[in-house]
Formats: sequence, structure tokens, C-alpha cells
Amino acid sequence: MPALAVPAFALTWWAACYLVGRDPARPAALRAAAALLAYAVGVALWTVDPDGTATQVLLCVPALLWAGAAVALLPASVPERRQIDLGWMLLGSLFLVMAILLPPVGRLVVLAPLMGGLFLLRRFRDQVRPPMLTAALAVAASLYGLALAALLLPVELGSSGLVVAAIGLDLLILGFLVAVSDAFEVGERLRPDLIRSATAAVIATVLVGGPAAVTMIAAGDEPVLTYLQFAVLAVVMTVTGLGGAVLRGLDLLAFRGDDRLRRNRSALLQLAEALPRHQSHRNLPATDEADFLRYARQALDNYGNLGRLMRSPLTDLPAVDRRLTGRALDQPLERATELRAVLRASVDSLRPAGPFETGDDWRHYNALHFCAVLGLNPYARNMRTDGLELEARQAVDWMRRYVPRGTLRRWHNEAADLVAARLWAELTSPDARGVARPRGNRTAPTRST
Repeated sequence: MPALAVPAFALTWWAACYLVGRDPARPAALRAAAALLAYAVGVALWTVDPDGTATQVLLCVPALLWAGAAVALLPASVPERRQIDLGWMLLGSLFLVMAILLPPVGRLVVLAPLMGGLFLLRRFRDQVRPPMLTAALAVAASLYGLALAALLLPVELGSSGLVVAAIGLDLLILGFLVAVSDAFEVGERLRPDLIRSATAAVIATVLVGGPAAVTMIAAGDEPVLTYLQFAVLAVVMTVTGLGGAVLRGLDLLAFRGDDRLRRNRSALLQLAEALPRHQSHRNLPATDEADFLRYARQALDNYGNLGRLMRSPLTDLPAVDRRLTGRALDQPLERATELRAVLRASVDSLRPAGPFETGDDWRHYNALHFCAVLGLNPYARNMRTDGLELEARQAVDWMRRYVPRGTLRRWHNEAADLVAARLWAELTSPDARGVARPRGNRTAPTRST
């Protein structure tokens, strides 16, 4: 058992941490990560108690979370998307209770929400990107369902260890497909970053998992020692999958008295994480307009996060190239800084003439400038306006009093669409097509703010 359980536990735990570290704000990634973690814990229990209720339930839980990941992958244009998501949460809780109370065969009922989620995904498959995602998820889900049935049905179909390992492989495929969808959605590269992290995971599995498996075999029937080995392995794989976050946490502890050093190291870590994810020398004019508009909206949402801006395809905009002319360095951090300047100029273009107001013609500028550019949240409970400029204090007070959250979000989206359309028009103009990306050494360095 340890020979199969240890690598299955290690790789699925790493994959869960990798998905969380790649994009913790994406619901599909979080649900896929939760499915992988549930399976990993189930494998640890299976090593000690193969036929236990807790083991079987934990191996069934990924089906419910997989259904949630499928729902989260539905395009935003799907009507009643929020109601569908709420329905998954309610049904998932209900089916989880049923899986706990029913006998082993009855626990196969957890496959029903999975089939429902895949049905919805198939129904809107023409809007799902990349195009093959729906079919690939359906194949992996079918294999998972067959393996789960082989494990729970009272029929001897072979080694249960191989069946459990097959379930882990299906879940790893799920994690990979979610990562592909995430990379496609934000216009990033997946392969270099995934290869680097997966290589580290395999090495850690061999170096740490090998001795752990030998210890389990030598210890025999010692549940406490077995669980301790899995706990050590979980810590190692967490560090492997969440390397950047772990390093930032260590810096916070070690350099808590040196803010400047911590900020500089954080910038270097963001640069190191961005390099394997950025699509260098991307041909933006050949990008589909819908994809470009999505990238622009995402860049505005991440205006205050240089780490995410460094990975944005918009760092290759001709406007960014023009701002870099004569620059001594052409690095992702520099391009992200100039992209931020380009975005701010586009937002400023929405400002009507005259002094600050709160009229209808100011709604788009106010929504983007104060919430995205300045990063203010007027609805935060403990938000302090001390030190803000007069316009910012007036805007925050006005939003708190007269603008509901939903209305402000709608204005924000409308304004982001206006900025994205402006950037697209500039990109496809004849003048922009003739701008070449600057290369080589540069002089006369300047700095944008």
C-alpha cells in the first residue's frame, strides 16, 4: 500500500497547492484544489483503514467538488450563473450528507452532481475556452466514475490500490485542465511554470516520499507513525507547490523590522514568478478582439498588483514600447510599470472637463479612478480617509451614501470596457502597427510614476 499511497498522496497534494498558488482568486482552481486535497487525505486514511466509512466518503467528495469546478468554468455570459453556483453549493451539501449516511454502493450518488455540472458545461461548450476543455473534462470524469464504482461496488475487479491510484490520476488530469483554462483565460503561459514546479514535486516525492514509504512498511500496523509520515510529506509538498507564498511568509517573519528589504525581496519574487508565465513577444494585433478586451479588463482589476501586471499580455502594447524608448533596461518589471502608466492615462481620458463632480457623466471615471487606480473600497468597514485628497474623500463619502455595490460594480465594468475599447482602437490603428518593440541596450533612463 505505501508504494502506491505515498506518490499518490504527494503528487495530488502538490497539485492542489500549485493551483492555489497560481490563482487563489479563481473559484475553479480552489474547488479543483479542494478535490485534490480531499483525495490526498482519503489516501492517507485508506493506507490504515481501506474499507472505512471516512475513507470512502473522502474518495467520493472529489466528485462533488469536481461538479463545482465545472460550474465555475461556465462563461460569465451564461444567464443565472450566480443561481447555478448557489444551487451547486446547496446540492453539494445535500449529497455529501447522503454519502455519509448511505452504504458503500449508495455513495455512488455523488456522481449525479458531477454529471449535472458537465451537462451544463456541454450545453454552453461553444462559449467555453479552450474548445477541447469540455470533452477532456467529460473523459476524465467518466474514468473517475468508473474507478469509483470499481472501488465501491461489491465486486472484485482487481487490486484496490491500483483503483485508488487511477482515481488520483484522473484528479491530476482535472487539476491540469483547470490550470490550462486559467492560463488561457488570463493570457499566460503554463508549460514552463508547470514543468518547473512538477520537476520539484517529483524530486521531493523521491527524496522524501521514498524514505517515508520505507518507514511505513517497516513500521507495519502503526497508524500514528503512518499519519506522521504523511504529515511530513504534506509539509514538503506544500512548500514545493506554494514556494513563492512560503518565501514571502518567511520574509515577513525574518525581516519584520525592515520594510524596505521586504519590499525589495517581494518585487524580486514577483519577477521570478512572472518570467515563466509571461508570453514574451506576443503578437497582440493578431489577438482576437474578445480576448484582448478580457485582458484589458483583467489588467485594470489588477492595477495595484505589479506581480500580475508583469504576467499580462498587455505589457507588449505598442504604447508600452513607446514609453520604453531610450530606457536603459527592458525587463518585465519595467514593462509592468509602464503598462500601469498607460492604463492610468486611459482612465484619465474618461474624466470630464471641470472640477470634480458626482453627476452621471462622471460615473465611469469615478468608478475606475477611485476604486481601481487608487484602490479604495468605499464599503470597507474600517476604511480611514485620513491622508486622502479632498476629491477622494468626497468620492468615498458619495459612494457610501448614494451608490449601491451592484451599481458601482456595473459602472466599473462599463468603464473598463470603454478603456479596453480605446486600447484596442489604438492597437489596431495604422500608426501602432508600425511600432517595433525596442530591443538592445538603451541610454538616458527615465522613470514613470
